Amino acid sequence: MNLLKPIFLLADSQLLFWRENGELLLERVAKTSDRQKAAYVGASNGDQPKFYEIFVAAMEGVGIFDCKMIPSVLSEADLAFLNDADLILLAGGDVEAGWRTFLSNGLNNHIVRRYFEGATLIGISAGAVQLGLCGLAADGSLIETFKLVPFIIGAHEESNNWKTTTELLRLSATDTRAIGLPTGAGAVYHEDQTVESLRYPLVELSLNPQAFKQRSKVRYTKDSFL
Repeated sequence: MNLLKPIFLLADSQLLFWRENGELLLERVAKTSDRQKAAYVGASNGDQPKFYEIFVAAMEGVGIFDCKMIPSVLSEADLAFLNDADLILLAGGDVEAGWRTFLSNGLNNHIVRRYFEGATLIGISAGAVQLGLCGLAADGSLIETFKLVPFIIGAHEESNNWKTTTELLRLSATDTRAIGLPTGAGAVYHEDQTVESLRYPLVELSLNPQAFKQRSKVRYTKDSFL
């Protein structure tokens, strides 16, 4: 039996409270979870409580009350909760800072393990980027990340023409593709390797300037890219 669940990639926290046809997006996410336990990983924003509070409010809105912040310094109790949570959210913030924390505390391995054990993953902004192929370090170098989604992910960069995402493309293999999530938008990466846009069309990027475009098409595969 295939345990893999959809991966939800959100440009920002707006979609945590967004409804489509009267249903909260998180109601759809919650349907993929059996235990109704939700873990919040806040390393990318320094474990700031105010952002965890937004997460708790969003979860309570869909009837999930058993929530826990998984801090950057892990205890046995934190890891036990993560192992029992069927929904894990990676917070926004600083891609590089969060990733280096994951490398130091072992969450880079634990989160991948939980995904393959059947957990549903949600990435917001930096968290969405980390679930993709790579992020950009402060020194301009490429940081390889989870690679659970086989694209470079950009989030809310439309105002600067996806500068960071384009730079990552330049640093990557020539056949690498990128998906841009405009502000307020998101995507679902399905276990069959198709991608579904949420709320607004996604932006597909490549190093070919003639190929930059938006797609209103709801679902497409990697092979259907530019």
